[in-house]
Amino acid sequence: MKIAIGNDHVAVEMKNEIMAYLESKGVEVVNVGTDTPERFNYPVSGYRVAKLVASGEVDGGVLICGTGVGISLAANKVRGIRACVCSEPYTARLAKEHNNANIIAFGARVIGVELAKMIVDEWMNARFQGGRHSERVAMIMEIEETQGLKEI
Repeated sequence: MKIAIGNDHVAVEMKNEIMAYLESKGVEVVNVGTDTPERFNYPVSGYRVAKLVASGEVDGGVLICGTGVGISLAANKVRGIRACVCSEPYTARLAKEHNNANIIAFGARVIGVELAKMIVDEWMNARFQGGRHSERVAMIMEIEETQGLKEI
């Protein structure tokens, strides 16, 4: 498995710990975030990770900023991306099972590193369930493609 990871200046330490954790599990990690505490704009990392995921160069992405919100918003602007902010493992699992989330995000100012590891594990180990969820994911993609939705 190959995962892209991106972050801003607030999340350098957490990113490094998550990278080491993933690598210890045999995951190849592509680091496209900042490695210094100097101010860094999170949309850059959100975009970089999203482009790698959307192109198929990596299997998924992990994004970390102060809250996870801003960086996920940036990633979600890239066609084909479904980035979800997760502050606990249950949401991370369901984000993949129900929404086929291809990127997860969390906040270095919101959760600790051990909880972040649990979130990553749940998301990586989950599988998209398909079925009724496929129809809903298709609707999300329809909105992205057409800026509309036939159903309404």
